[in-house]
Amino acid sequence: VQLQASGGGLVQVGGSLRLSCAASGLTFSNYAMGWFRQAPGKEREFVAVIGWRGSSTYSSDSVKGRFTISRDNAKNTLYLQMNSLKPEDTAVYYCAASGGYSGRDYLAPSVYPYWGQGTQVTVSS
Repeated sequence: VQLQASGGGLVQVGGSLRLSCAASGLTFSNYAMGWFRQAPGKEREFVAVIGWRGSSTYSSDSVKGRFTISRDNAKNTLYLQMNSLKPEDTAVYYCAASGGYSGRDYLAPSVYPYWGQGTQVTVSS
């Protein structure tokens, strides 16, 4: 299984970025997909998750209304559209695949057995 995250970079406050995560080696449409982020010195933090059909999404309160998670099962690709970026959004962003979860378990990194390598997002003020 390979998850390849891309699209990170340096952006000014208020700017936008679109992250992508290309998946291979798994039946992409059978997996819920999530985005996490980790800032220096901090624990990995849940950002957003999308169900296998794309009909259900959940986002953290810190990004709600600014970030949108989506997926294209035909292209085996996950996306994260990030708007109105803030300095506190600076982190390495990781995509991850989960075979399933119950309740709010999607918040926990442990329910995602597959992870991408991460892409750096830096928001300058």
